[in-house]
Amino acid sequence: MLDALQIFSIALEAVIAVIFVLIAIRGRIFMFGLAVTFAIYVGYDLARQFAWDISPPVLICGFFVATVSALYSAVKLYRRL
Repeated sequence: MLDALQIFSIALEAVIAVIFVLIAIRGRIFMFGLAVTFAIYVGYDLARQFAWDISPPVLICGFFVATVSALYSAVKLYRRL
């Protein structure tokens, strides 16, 4: 049951990433930052779920990129409000 829930959650993250890409393509370029963030989350969650051998420095750098890209999108979105 929990495995199915985890896979469903990963699928939802992927859908969210695609939605952000579609928004970015429509002219909100800063939304690519959130697309990148969720794409990285998908990769990380898949790696954990399937016990892929990814070194900790790669995971740490991935999370850093995800955080910075989300921050970029958040700041750009805030400035538009």
